[in-house]
Amino acid sequence: MYNSKIFLLIPLFLINSIASSNADSGQKCSNTSSLVGFESNFTMVRHQLRGHLKILDGCSFQVTGFDMLSGSSDVVFWGAVSLNFSDLTSGFPISGQRLNQTAYKNASFSVQLVPDITWDQINVLSIWDIASTSDFGHVTLPQNGSNSVSDSVHTVFDNCKNLSDNYRVRWNLNVEENWIEIGLEAAAPTTYYMAFGWANPNRTKELMSEADVTVASFTEEGRPFVDDFYITAYSECKLSSKDRTAIGVCPDVVYENSKNGMMVNNTRLVYGHRRDGVSLIMFRKPLNSTDKKYDLPVYPSEDMRVIWALGLMKPPNENRSHFLPQFHGGPEKVAYGHLVLNVSEKVDDCFGPLDADDNEDQELIIAETDVPLVVTTGEVLHYPNPPSPSKVLYINNKEAPVLRVERGVPVKFLVQAGHDVALYITSDSLGGNATLRNATETIYSGGPEAEGVVANPHELIWVPDRNTPDQVYYQSLYQEKMGWKVQVVDGALSDMYNNSVLLDDQQVTFFWTLSEDSITIAARGVKKSGYLAIGFGNGMVNCFVYVGWIGNTGKGHLNTYWIDGKYPSNIHPTNENLTHVRCRSEDGIITLEFTRPLKPSCNQNDKPECKNIVDPTTPLKVIWAMGSKWTNEHLSEKNMHTVTSQRPVQVLLIRGSSEAEQGLQPVLAVHGFMMFLAWGILIPGGILAARYLKHVKGDGWYQIHIYLQYSGLAIILLGVLFAVAELRGFYVSSLHVKLGIAAIVFASVQPMNAYLRPEKPANGEDASTKRLIWEYFHVIIGRVAIAIGIVALFTGMKHLGERYRVENVHELSWVLIIWFLIAALTLIYLEYRERQQRDRLQGRSNWVLSNVEEEDSIDLLSPNDASARKGSQSSGVIEVQLEPLNR
Repeated sequence: MYNSKIFLLIPLFLINSIASSNADSGQKCSNTSSLVGFESNFTMVRHQLRGHLKILDGCSFQVTGFDMLSGSSDVVFWGAVSLNFSDLTSGFPISGQRLNQTAYKNASFSVQLVPDITWDQINVLSIWDIASTSDFGHVTLPQNGSNSVSDSVHTVFDNCKNLSDNYRVRWNLNVEENWIEIGLEAAAPTTYYMAFGWANPNRTKELMSEADVTVASFTEEGRPFVDDFYITAYSECKLSSKDRTAIGVCPDVVYENSKNGMMVNNTRLVYGHRRDGVSLIMFRKPLNSTDKKYDLPVYPSEDMRVIWALGLMKPPNENRSHFLPQFHGGPEKVAYGHLVLNVSEKVDDCFGPLDADDNEDQELIIAETDVPLVVTTGEVLHYPNPPSPSKVLYINNKEAPVLRVERGVPVKFLVQAGHDVALYITSDSLGGNATLRNATETIYSGGPEAEGVVANPHELIWVPDRNTPDQVYYQSLYQEKMGWKVQVVDGALSDMYNNSVLLDDQQVTFFWTLSEDSITIAARGVKKSGYLAIGFGNGMVNCFVYVGWIGNTGKGHLNTYWIDGKYPSNIHPTNENLTHVRCRSEDGIITLEFTRPLKPSCNQNDKPECKNIVDPTTPLKVIWAMGSKWTNEHLSEKNMHTVTSQRPVQVLLIRGSSEAEQGLQPVLAVHGFMMFLAWGILIPGGILAARYLKHVKGDGWYQIHIYLQYSGLAIILLGVLFAVAELRGFYVSSLHVKLGIAAIVFASVQPMNAYLRPEKPANGEDASTKRLIWEYFHVIIGRVAIAIGIVALFTGMKHLGERYRVENVHELSWVLIIWFLIAALTLIYLEYRERQQRDRLQGRSNWVLSNVEEEDSIDLLSPNDASARKGSQSSGVIEVQLEPLNR
C-alpha cells in the first residue's frame, strides 16, 4: 500500500516540476509599460488589412477583427523605430508567429513578443512581408507618455453591410452631432463610380427617381472626390434647350447654378484610397441637411429604403466641369439595387476582405516600337509596394507604372534619372543589385552603364524573347524598390521567331528559331480544334509527334510520342527533353511552343526518342493533324484526328523556307549515282587495272589506270557540287559528309603524289629509300581512299533513311552490299590467279636464271619506262623457255 502511494505521487511530482520549469523558463511579463492598455486600429497599406490592436501587458498584445488577403509565407509582426524607408527595412521580427494563412476574415488572436524584446524598442508595429520587404499595415505607438496616436487612414467602421459580392457600405453614426460617416468600398476599376443614397419615402416604384444620392469616384490623377446628386430623370445630366434647367442624374449644384448659383453640396470628403484593386472613399453628410430641396432627411432610428449603383464615370470636358455617372447597366443586385436599412442598428455582415480580380492599381504604359520610354526620378506619391525610398522611378512622367511589352518587339529606354540611378531589367522584385542577396537573380538587360542625365541620356534597347518570363521588373541597380513590374505578353509569333512557313493545306503555320545546339519551335492552327499535333516524318506512321491541347481545367498540355502504326495502341509516349513548353488556346485556336535539343542526350540508344535528331543542314519533313479531343490517359478511337496534312513539307531550317515533298530530290539522286559510279566502279577499276592488267601489251594497263582514276576524281568533285547546290551550302555536320571529305582529300593527294615521285632505279639497281617510301605511300593512300569512299557510300544511304525518310533505302543498301560482295569475290579470284602465276614463275627460277621480281618494281606511272621494262622481261622469259628445248 505504501509503495502504491509513492508511485501515485511520482507522476504528480513530475507534472508539477514540468509546469514549474515551463513557468520559470517563460518570459516574465510586467504591467509597468505605459503602453499597457493602448488600443488603435491598424492603418491599411496593402492586402486589405484591417484590425484592432490592444496591448495586454509588457510582452503580449491582442488583435481583433483582423482581415487580410493572403501574402507570402514570410509575413510576420515587425518592429521598427519609425515609418521611414531605412528604419522600416532595417526593423526586426517581434514575434515568432507567422501570418501565412490563405486569408484572414474577422480573426482574433493574441501574440507574444519574443524574449528580450520590450515595448520601449518599438515605435512602429507593422505586419511585414519579408519576401517583398513590404508593409501590409501598421500601428504607430505613442511616445513620450502620449495617450493616443492620430490615425489619418480611416478603414475601420462601426457597421458594414454587403450590397453585392463586390460592393459594401460602411458607416459610423453620430446622432448628437447630426452626421453620418459613410464609407463606400468596391472591387471595381478606378474609372467606376460608387453611388449610395436614400430613396424618396413617398415612392413605391422607380425608386431612383427623386432620390438623394452621393456619388464617389477618383479623378484621372487618382484623387478621391464625392458629390451630392439628385435624380430627376433616368438619363444622363443635361440642360434643357428651352430654359437651360438641369434634368437627369445631376449634381445638386448644377440645379442651383443653373438658376442662382446657390451652393448645395452638403457632402464632405473625409478620406479615400485605392488598395489592391479596391476603392474606398469615406464622406460625411448631415442627417438633417439645410438643403430641403435636394437632400432627404435621414431618420436614424427608422427603417428607410436606400439605393445603390456601380458604373462607369464620365470625366469632365470643355463643355462641362463635373464628373457624370453613366447608366450602370448590368443585372440587379450586381450593378444596382435597393434595400431597407436602419442605420442605428448594429450591422456587420462583411466577412473578410474584398478580393479584386485585378489588384493592380498602377497606371499601365504599353511599349511601342520606336517610341522611347523616358526614365526619370520623382517624389513618392502612390508607390505600389510601400515602403519605398524618397524618390522612385518615373516613366513618361508616371510614377512607377506597370510596363507592358511584347516578346520579340524592341523596347527603347532613354535613361535620364541621374548618374546615381542605373536602370536594369531583373527577375528580382526589389532590385538594387539583388545578386548580392539573391543568387538566382536573372538580369535581362541594363546594368551600370545604363545611366544618364537629361543633357546626355543613355539609350537602352531591350528585346524580350519567348523565354522571358511573363513578369519581370525594372529597377535601379543601386537602390532597392524604385521601380515596378513589367508585364511580358506574347506578340505576334512572327515577332518572336526568326522563321516561319505554312505547312501543307495552309492550315498550320510552323515557326522556328535555331540556336547553336537547340531549336525553338511553335505551331499555330488557323481554325478551332481540340488539339494540334505536328510530326517529323513522311506520315503519321513512323514519326515523332508533338501534341498540344487544353485540359478540362483550362490548362495547356504538350506531350511527345512515337507512332509506329495507324491505331491508338501504336501511339507510344516518349520522354524528350523539352523546355519552355507552352500551349494555349485563343478563341479555340491552339498554339504550342517548345524548345528541344538538336541531338537528344540519351544514355539508352534503344529508346525511340534517341533517334529523333534534328539536323539543320537537312530538310526537316513536317506534317500536322488536328482533332476534337486529346488526353493524358488511355487513348481511343475518339482521339483520332479529324483533319490532317496530305503530304509532308520539307522545312529548310537554315535557309528559312520550305518545299513541298517530292520524294528523293532528283539532284541528290544524281549525287548518289555519281558517287557510286566513282567509288563503286571507276576508281576500283583503275586500281584493278594497275594490279592485274600488266600483261597487256604496251602501256594499255597504265592508260586504263590513269583514265579511270582521273575520271572518278572528276565525277566525285562534280557530285559534290551537285549536293552543295541542292542543300544551298556546305555543312560538315553528319558522318557521311565527314567521311566524304576525307575520301576526297585522300583521292586528291594521288595526282600530287604522282607528280612528286622519285626516279625509278635502273635495271639491276636497288630502289632508293625515297622511292620505296613513295611506293608504299602511293599504295596505302590509294587503298585508304577507296576504303573510306566505300564506307561513305553506305553512310550516305543511312543518311537518306534517317534524314529524308526514303522508304526504299533498305533495298538500295542491299543492292550496294551485293555489288561490293560481287566485287570482293572477283578480287579474290583475280588475286588467286595472280598468285598461281607467280608461283609457277618462282618454280622456274630454280633452273632458269631469270629475275621475276623485277615486275614488282615497274614504275606504274611512267608509260615509257613501263614499256621498256615489259619488253626486257618478255625477252628474258623467251630465253628461259627455249633453253630446255635446246637440250
